[in-house]
Amino acid sequence: MSENNQNKLGDILWAIADQLRGSMNADSFRDYMLSFLFLYNISWRYREAVKKELCKEYDNESKTPLLDWYKKNPNDIEEFEKQMRRKIHYVIEPQYLWDNIRKLASKQSADLLSTLSDGFKKIENDAFGNTFEGLFSEIHLDSDKLGKNPTERNLLLCKIINTIADRLENFTETTDALGDAYEYVIGKFAASAGQKAGEFYTPQRISDVLSNIVVLDCQDPQNGKKPKLENVLDFACGSGSLLLNVKKTMGENGVGKIYGQEKNITTYNLARMNMLLHGVKDTEFEIYHGDTLVNDWKVLKEEIPGSHIKFDAVVANPPFSLRWEPGEKEEKDFRFSRYGVAPKSAADFAFLLHGFHYLSDSGTMAIILPHGVLFRSGKEEAIRTKLINDDNIDAIIGLPQNLFYSTGIPVCILVLKKCRKNSDVLFINASSDEHYEKIKRQNNLREKDVKMIVDTYRERAEIERYSRRVSLQEIKENNYNLNITRYVNLSIEEVSVDLAKVQKELKAIDIEIEKHRAEHNSFLRELGLEEI
Repeated sequence: MSENNQNKLGDILWAIADQLRGSMNADSFRDYMLSFLFLYNISWRYREAVKKELCKEYDNESKTPLLDWYKKNPNDIEEFEKQMRRKIHYVIEPQYLWDNIRKLASKQSADLLSTLSDGFKKIENDAFGNTFEGLFSEIHLDSDKLGKNPTERNLLLCKIINTIADRLENFTETTDALGDAYEYVIGKFAASAGQKAGEFYTPQRISDVLSNIVVLDCQDPQNGKKPKLENVLDFACGSGSLLLNVKKTMGENGVGKIYGQEKNITTYNLARMNMLLHGVKDTEFEIYHGDTLVNDWKVLKEEIPGSHIKFDAVVANPPFSLRWEPGEKEEKDFRFSRYGVAPKSAADFAFLLHGFHYLSDSGTMAIILPHGVLFRSGKEEAIRTKLINDDNIDAIIGLPQNLFYSTGIPVCILVLKKCRKNSDVLFINASSDEHYEKIKRQNNLREKDVKMIVDTYRERAEIERYSRRVSLQEIKENNYNLNITRYVNLSIEEVSVDLAKVQKELKAIDIEIEKHRAEHNSFLRELGLEEI
């Protein structure tokens, strides 16, 4: 699907949301809207797979064909569902498919509310096995936000479902269409939610920068093999958009498995839905609900030092300068023991060291952090010093201010590697006016701005007032201060003026003027005219 069509569909979905949410907050209605879109999408995928499986036995003229088939073929249901699990990894009982839900809504059936409620429970508990337990845990169909009583709630749900169905019936030409539009709508909700959006969304262009950087080392296939990342991790994954962008950048089958972690339960569910909507099979990703700083995910535990999983790429946009409560156990934590523990006032380096610990020796990590990590003193200076002395910082990229919904401050991207090929650190200062677009309250990186950052990083190019390679010795001479403007100054150097020389030149000009005036007056006297 083209970007224009994707945005057109996204605009339609956003218009539906804006029309239907009424007095409900955008971030509250988001969860309902996106859940219905999820049901619509997985039902559509399931229906297409069913058509191929049942062929002539599938009555396409019926408004609820699979429901009718179930009634006619009760003895074949078990084998049919086994086959569907093998092919597309999930099963939805026909009464809970979108076709039947739409039929109930079009008749304004009083059964809609109970059917949806039962359906959400069935889908999260049975449809995907036990993989997606609690997927709809934040969807409360008995909430007063939907109406004061069951009748009012039922009517609103009928309106939402009918509107979605009417507006989307012409947009099912590709399996990725709704998934891409879903991502577009997430961005629109993020813009509407303001500061709360920092919990679940990384702006698309910034996501493009990180995604393109972490895949560079595997872009040149050797021995005829296609480039591939065995795995990728985002330990603060929000809606999963950054992980999906890495997968998209790598192309089909370019990522072995996606791993994500998210603390917020609502956003965690959103990320799982987002994966499935983009056609990522449940066996191709694992999203964990938990606190990254606590580190209780079994996948990341190491019974024996060094036995943990390692990732070819790590990307992250963690909460900026989050207050946390490190204790004695953090001092001994294998993630921090070599570098030190981040201060209570800001967990920025705690997040960085967490991801860096799980990075493979040949992998690349790109993380978005506030500028303070580059120059703050105390414990952060000690961690920064160790990373520099160990030659782990590959590049530092400064971005313009006001790019994020959650904060107006300028931020930076730190690129880290465990085994670097370069002997210097590349500094890119992309914060000047010519390298971004100002749009009302929000600034935006354009496609050409993203390309310039990525190209400069790949080529390690030095560009006046934009980028520079800096030796480790120079950084040490600057007391390990990584403030970008120390190394790439955006100011234009003023031309020096030699005042003595200028005065001498002016005096010579005055003498010349007087000489010509005298000659002119002599000529006027000869003519009998008044002198000047």
